[in-house]
Amino acid sequence: MVGQVARDLVLDVGRVPEPGGSTRIGRRIERLGGKGANQALGLHQLGLAVAIVGVVGTDHAGQDVLREAAAEGLDVSGVARRGKTALLVDVTGEDGRRLLEDVPTDALLDPADVERAAPLFAGAAAVSLQLQQPADALSVAARFAADAGARIVLDGAAGTDGVALLAAADLVRADAVEAAAWTGSAVRDRGDAADTTRYLLSRGPSIAAVTVPGEGDLVDWGTGTLFLPYGDTHVVDPTGGGDAFLAGLVAALAHGAAPGDAARAAARAAASTVAHLGGRPALEGRAT
Repeated sequence: MVGQVARDLVLDVGRVPEPGGSTRIGRRIERLGGKGANQALGLHQLGLAVAIVGVVGTDHAGQDVLREAAAEGLDVSGVARRGKTALLVDVTGEDGRRLLEDVPTDALLDPADVERAAPLFAGAAAVSLQLQQPADALSVAARFAADAGARIVLDGAAGTDGVALLAAADLVRADAVEAAAWTGSAVRDRGDAADTTRYLLSRGPSIAAVTVPGEGDLVDWGTGTLFLPYGDTHVVDPTGGGDAFLAGLVAALAHGAAPGDAARAAARAAASTVAHLGGRPALEGRAT
């Protein structure tokens, strides 16, 4: 997993106060987070050995999240340390969710970080690239993954900077905003999503997954498609739903599932995650 490692602060506040107001916090959670770490945890919970290539600070928060990741069974030997650890504040209330992000520039990967982690790529069956990281670092990671013969997974969008990455990828997942960044066209409904997955598949990947806002996810593998509508799961916090979806999809494919079955496993993983507070997955024992 090549991506973000951060400190998550999750606050359940009931109702977010108006400017000048205040409110009590009903529940507070502080722990390992960030898209890369959450995806890595989900993959590990679903039976895969996972190493993270990312950056944390030299501060106490960095030490804490590294210790937590290692205790969860993740290989953190590829995590660089410098500066301050990224902080993500997830504020959830009755009127929706807000995400506050403090991601210092030095909390992002650079090519040298990936070069130092080169041995981790040698035996990898799959390498997932979180596209919010700088393109030059991701290009190095993609090269190492290709040299290892690994399945290359893209999460997010990189626009024109990501054309070469898309051509090298086997699988790409994007939410509606990210999908629009790839194509320049909004995803409003299933038809738009189908147009987007066809566009993505025509440029390299063999599997593409795109979110339809408020409806569900479309997975397209060229010879077939499957739309996975959101069920009746009560959404406590949408944070991490996409990360869990990706983890479920990649893990199921790694375990030999057909694309349609992998898509269903991905939807189950996402539904499990949005049913609780915070983006950290809890997928142990779930079918793939």
